[in-house]
Amino acid sequence: MGHPRQYPIPAGVAVPGENTVVVRLLDNQGDGGFMGDADDFVLRSASGKQIPLDKEWRLYKGFDYLDLEVKPVSPLEPNQPTVLYNAMIHPLLPFAIRGVIWYQGEANTGRARQYQRVFPNLITDWRKAWGTGDFPFYFVQLANYMARNDQPVDNAWAELREAQRMTLSLPNTGMAVAIDIGDALDIHPGNKQDVGKRLALNALAGTYGKDVEFSGPDYTHMEIQENRIVLHFTHADGLRSSDGKPLTGFAICGEDHRFVWANAAIEGENVVVYAPGIAHPLAVRYAWSANPACNLVNGAGLPASPFRTDQFPGITQ
Repeated sequence: MGHPRQYPIPAGVAVPGENTVVVRLLDNQGDGGFMGDADDFVLRSASGKQIPLDKEWRLYKGFDYLDLEVKPVSPLEPNQPTVLYNAMIHPLLPFAIRGVIWYQGEANTGRARQYQRVFPNLITDWRKAWGTGDFPFYFVQLANYMARNDQPVDNAWAELREAQRMTLSLPNTGMAVAIDIGDALDIHPGNKQDVGKRLALNALAGTYGKDVEFSGPDYTHMEIQENRIVLHFTHADGLRSSDGKPLTGFAICGEDHRFVWANAAIEGENVVVYAPGIAHPLAVRYAWSANPACNLVNGAGLPASPFRTDQFPGITQ
């Protein structure tokens, strides 16, 4: 995981002249297919000679799981009724609980709008089941993953992160932002150390009362000032870019709702966003994609959560 895959070809399989490479893809989760850069797709001989394979593929669609009236379910598949809660959570109820850390959401990206309801409901239901009040519940926002987009897009992963951020409205919850420590090629990124540190900061501040910064810049509201939008944040002491370069990851739109990449500059604890050709800006989005290029952090080096100022219909509604 996280490394380009290499498949050795046994001697005698390739023959002089023309050969055909066939790859069968089975995708029962969504978002499947080839991943990586074009340079990763090559045939390489023992002598080191390479033949590129990044072009001229033909696709033949066998069947679509969506076309099946009854979709096959593996007997080892945990995501089915009676397994996740009845077999894994309910047996724990007689035991004391101090709190929860939660790292999940990738499987729900196609239903991100629904996640706005089901994730808070899960937290509320677990607290009710234990009957010990609003115990701490700290969770990890989805890390960056998949190919980076060239232009601003609507994106289900961004909508799922929004649903996670909205869950902070519940009492005694906290979120570790991981938008800068993921892996474009691995849905389970290897950097769990920084994830653990950011969760620990939430626990130190929220549960143990320590005076530590536990959150990156968190968007609260905006102001439109002529041709620019001023964004306001909490946890904004020492706003800066993580790499010392100009801010990136901001997109802006006018009344046509068409987002374009924007210029962004820090003014105190605010960020000012504008773009050539947008005389009457309407909304701003930040880090709004599966794997955004973004670099807004605060003085503690904690990254800003992806956000949007608009309420335009999403693609998972």
